[in-house]
Amino acid sequence: MYDKKDHFPTIYKFCRSQFHFVQAQRRFGFTIFPAFPKWLGIYRISIEKQETLLKLIVLSAAAILSFSTRLFAVLRFESVIHEFDPYFNFRSTKYLAQEGFYSFHNWFDSRAWYPLGRIIGGTIYPGLMVTAAALYHVLHAVNITIDVREVCVFLAPLFSSLTVLVTYYLTKELKDVGSGLVAAAMISIVPGYISRSVAGSYDNEGIAIFCMLLTYYMWVKAVKTGSLFWSTLCALAYFYMVSSWGGYVFLINLIPLHVLTLMVTGRFSHRIYVAYSTVYVLGTILSMQISFVGFQPVQSSEHMAAFGVFGLCQIHAFVDYLRSKLTQQQFDALFRFLATVVVVVSVVVGAALTALGKISPWTGRFYSLLDPSYAKNNIPIIASVSEHQPTSWSSFYFDLQILVLLCPVGLYFCFSKLNDHNIFIILYGVTSVYFAGVMVRLMLVLAPVMCVLSGIAVTGILSVYMRNLDVIDTKTRKKKVDTSYPVKNEIATFVILMMTFFLITYTFHSTWVTAEAYSSPSIVLSASQHDGSRIIFDDFREAYYWLRQNTPEDAKVMSWWDYGYQITAMANRTILVDNNTWNNTHISRVGQAMSSPEDKAYEIMRELDVSYVLVIFGGLTGYASDDINKFLWMVRIGGSTDKGSHIKEADYFTPQGEFRVDREGSPVLLNCLMYKMCYYRFGQVYTEQGKPSGYDRVRNAEIGNKDFELDVLEEAYTTEHWIVRIYKVKDLNNRGA
Repeated sequence: MYDKKDHFPTIYKFCRSQFHFVQAQRRFGFTIFPAFPKWLGIYRISIEKQETLLKLIVLSAAAILSFSTRLFAVLRFESVIHEFDPYFNFRSTKYLAQEGFYSFHNWFDSRAWYPLGRIIGGTIYPGLMVTAAALYHVLHAVNITIDVREVCVFLAPLFSSLTVLVTYYLTKELKDVGSGLVAAAMISIVPGYISRSVAGSYDNEGIAIFCMLLTYYMWVKAVKTGSLFWSTLCALAYFYMVSSWGGYVFLINLIPLHVLTLMVTGRFSHRIYVAYSTVYVLGTILSMQISFVGFQPVQSSEHMAAFGVFGLCQIHAFVDYLRSKLTQQQFDALFRFLATVVVVVSVVVGAALTALGKISPWTGRFYSLLDPSYAKNNIPIIASVSEHQPTSWSSFYFDLQILVLLCPVGLYFCFSKLNDHNIFIILYGVTSVYFAGVMVRLMLVLAPVMCVLSGIAVTGILSVYMRNLDVIDTKTRKKKVDTSYPVKNEIATFVILMMTFFLITYTFHSTWVTAEAYSSPSIVLSASQHDGSRIIFDDFREAYYWLRQNTPEDAKVMSWWDYGYQITAMANRTILVDNNTWNNTHISRVGQAMSSPEDKAYEIMRELDVSYVLVIFGGLTGYASDDINKFLWMVRIGGSTDKGSHIKEADYFTPQGEFRVDREGSPVLLNCLMYKMCYYRFGQVYTEQGKPSGYDRVRNAEIGNKDFELDVLEEAYTTEHWIVRIYKVKDLNNRGA
């Protein structure tokens, strides 16, 4: 016999890796918390309650960590909305909280897309705004007075904590408790998800990932139980997802793909029939209540796969019924006849509806997912968005780190115990890897499933090798050696230490990426000086405040579409185009003005009733995301319509095919409106020691056109660091003068 207390470290390791405390008690016959003082009373708690307590501790710690690790931006800068799209969401939420849902739903925004305007209620997914406004009113109802902006800033970190919990429950349903806890801990700090959920990132994805995983969890429960209750909850979760993000199309194609796979593999059952039929019918009816979605679920090509699988479910159930009532010979003859009729009718009806326009074709964004070069060749407005570019290999490691290696191991464990719900997570993993490779924005969809599969992998590996650790006999003080496996303990120890090292590096990598890469608001810039101190560039808010205070309320501001949401939200001025990008013709007209000489640009600006023009310039500070670096997209989009057919991209390159701003640059480029607005008076400025005046620190070149004056514009305001430059459009000359 040996003293069980001497083996507490081994017991604790086993419990820590497996979280199977009942099995630990039965295996070692010892309490998990023997070291706690008696006055805590923990030593009297049963093993089951100890298991529950430890699960609560781990989940609570993961949820708190998930919230707190997203606060770097608030701590380093201030509580401020990030990026561009979130400013429209914030402005809309503020309007909803003040005016109510009815006014919000019927809101016509005259400050956007002048002179067209925009109907807000019918052109957005309102889930984010409704969630924030509801939370705002709940807090005020319990006398917690907080500004709506603070609710918007901290909403994404709050929902990330909820995502931790739903990830645990989803992974638990797929494998076990241990896998759920590991997956929950991983998703709390995975950079791929943090990139769109830091404090201040008030965008649809902030709550959409929670909605997506909640829908998946409900779907897995519905598949496992065949319950109408869980199927209904899945449809409700899907409705919340539809109201929050356009990425719901991924869900409504993944779930039918899962059902179709179960049919092909012979796993289709009454459970699947009840689950999918309920989810599709109820989910489709609910999703059509969103004005922006409307009849798309029954008209658009992106939703036809779900409809087709629903039809197959009915046919499958009807065939099973016929098989039970007919002889095999009768059934075979009838089946061949019905199959031929169904296929022919489906093809004819589908072709007719498509030809009549009742079924809309795939959108450009959907085509770009199937063919990454489609947008670049056909729709430059989509290709111009940085988050629509294909993902580089380095981005996978940067956003996922060790999860890239653990994911295939998780897939192996799922394949080794193949069942209905494991097939779902396999399909989710494989499809999301493909789509994340096509479009960098969809890394957000990949991150959760990587955490789920990695949680399964870590628990699966540790569950094997923890059991291979040798036990020391206290009587002889010698290890019990397994003669059939001489180095079993050494290999197990190595694997466990290696896994521990990988998890530690994952923690440090995720924290560093969050702090350095994903916690800097684009509205407030910073840079490090030689002595390590930081310098803040607050030019954006400086410029928007100047516009708000020094221009007429009815002034119309022309800028590239990237800054439209910020101008309307912070400067409260009317803009021509914004980040909604729904009207390519209107954006093309702005691109034509920016790409043309002053006289041609003036005609376009007078046509659009422009009062001020705003450009972003980084040549002085080294800010690379300025309008000169975006200029070629303005040229491409400007020349994509009939009115801009005279604008050719090749005219802005040198004969050698180079895009240069120095003296060797194209004369068309050096005399266009954008070039002159960015470099006006810049030829007199010295930016670096030892460099000539007019040296552009982004392009690393001395500008080629220094001495010029503006004819149709006059400089109205330039911010402290020259990042934002505002020009006033001159009035027409007095003909009687």
